[in-house]
Amino acid sequence: MTNKTLVLLASASLFATASVANANSLSASSTAAAQDEAAKPTMTEGERMKQLFAQSDEDSLQRNPIGALFRGDERYADRFGDYISDEYFAAERAAEEKELAALMTIDRNKLGVTDKIAYDVFLRDKKQAIQGMSKEIMDLTIVRPLNHFSGFHTFYPTFASGKGAAPFKTVKNYEDNLKRHAEFITLINRSVGRFRQGMDSGVVETKLTIGNVIEQLATQIGLGLEKSPFMAPTQAFPEDFSDADKSRLTAEYETTTKKIFASYQTMHDFLKNEYLPAAREGVGLSYMKGGDVLYKHLIENTTTLPLEADYVHNLGLSEVTRIKTEMEAIKKEVGFKGSLSEFFTYLRTDSKFHPESREALTKGYYELGKKVDKLLATQFKVLPKSPLEIRPYDESIEKFQAGGSYQSGTPDGSRPGVFYFNAYDLPSRNTSGMTTLYLHEGAPGHHFQISLAQENEDLPNFMRFGGNTAFVEGWALYAEKLGYPMKLYDDPYQRFGHLDDEMLRAMRLVVDTGLHSKGWTREQSIQYMLDNSSMGETDATAEVERYIAIPSQALAYKIGALTIQRLKKKAQETLGDKFDPREFHDQVLNTGALPMTVLEKKIDDWIATQS
Repeated sequence: MTNKTLVLLASASLFATASVANANSLSASSTAAAQDEAAKPTMTEGERMKQLFAQSDEDSLQRNPIGALFRGDERYADRFGDYISDEYFAAERAAEEKELAALMTIDRNKLGVTDKIAYDVFLRDKKQAIQGMSKEIMDLTIVRPLNHFSGFHTFYPTFASGKGAAPFKTVKNYEDNLKRHAEFITLINRSVGRFRQGMDSGVVETKLTIGNVIEQLATQIGLGLEKSPFMAPTQAFPEDFSDADKSRLTAEYETTTKKIFASYQTMHDFLKNEYLPAAREGVGLSYMKGGDVLYKHLIENTTTLPLEADYVHNLGLSEVTRIKTEMEAIKKEVGFKGSLSEFFTYLRTDSKFHPESREALTKGYYELGKKVDKLLATQFKVLPKSPLEIRPYDESIEKFQAGGSYQSGTPDGSRPGVFYFNAYDLPSRNTSGMTTLYLHEGAPGHHFQISLAQENEDLPNFMRFGGNTAFVEGWALYAEKLGYPMKLYDDPYQRFGHLDDEMLRAMRLVVDTGLHSKGWTREQSIQYMLDNSSMGETDATAEVERYIAIPSQALAYKIGALTIQRLKKKAQETLGDKFDPREFHDQVLNTGALPMTVLEKKIDDWIATQS
């Protein structure tokens, strides 16, 4: 996952925050200016559209400055952003509506092939954004501003520590960080007000997720000044800083960090004493007022397809059955005599499948990365320019993190992409899953998809830096399959690890829909995952609590991967000996993260030209 920030983030989603979700908006005044320019008769339709895209992107960065920093753009680095007030959401909605109106004045039939793809993506993005900002949906979302998996309090400490996307090379960088802190405190304080709105309307988070947030806040406060990530930049000043600047900045960072702790304490006490008693017991959206409406919206938003929960649930059940059959074959191959369930237990508990130490796990990933690098040219004609680093999560946040995640670098490569792996509770970490995890989060998964898109300057910025979960995570899951042609699964246990990871994504279809449309409990969901995979209880628990916190996001992996696999099979069958995986992968990746419907049309058109 992109941590998921965005990411996707991608961030996110993967990085999964409001700032990234609305990163392609256009303000009213700027749209009017773009339309005035578009009226000039000398401009082609393609030029008008590119002008619209460029102005949209620029205005969006001004409203969402954190997104700019992730690109390496420091023009608005002294701002954190709003992301939570009524005024912010009103401006975002107005911008989306005016952007859509501006796009409708452009004749799609007069555009080139790539421009038509850009038009279709932009059109879908605007419609989805407007739907997501309707009163019906907003009333169900903005009153739940954070939980243990999705919230600025989980992302910002690393971002501001000197180990994230924010730069710490100059005195101004350090001073900009202090200014961002002030706006971050404002956001945390305003979040309490949003929670109170939800208490009044009856739309509340779960006791489980809020209990986890309370623990997260207590943990961060408990670190104290010396160990706080917010103070980390003062422990790594650049050598050219004067003693006077070091002394001044250290004092200012101490003062501001204490203010952050105070806002955390206020949030902690409010959640513990007032909100937690009002939070709901049922963990799924089916137990929340308006939850069925929200879940339907979220499924289409994350999968980019109009799917029903029952269809997704049944698809998951069929995939679980298929993967189990393949697992049985590997169990026989290695000569294990017991049942599949006993084989799961063997993989879970035998010491030879667990890392000896954090250092050994780190070394293992370094060696794997070098091995993969030597094989990538067999599957790809274009490789990212951005380097990829491998790091464990910081110990202060690792308990609540997934098994691994990816943080994107900058387009110019000045900040590398980072594959993070989890070294918390080593007895629960299974070395048989290392290859598949690296292929997914690192290369050729998230690192290739995100880097190749943002390095392609021929694309409009919303396609270089935007995306959707179905493509981003679907590609990463598909990338795991490339371990077969690259001969990385010759070891049956690594192959089983891949199937186990694929099983995880299939189980997500079952469990996510079970939780949010069929009334499944947390315990029921954890047990289902333990019964159908070799996951340890720690991982299974973290996974289920993630689905509870961010409904539907986990569906996108398997839906997206199955779509790409189906398109590849179609190309192979149609083109026969003419099929080249390097060309196919280039077609999939060279226009950024497309909605599944747009991707399918693109690949169909490409197949037609090849055959």
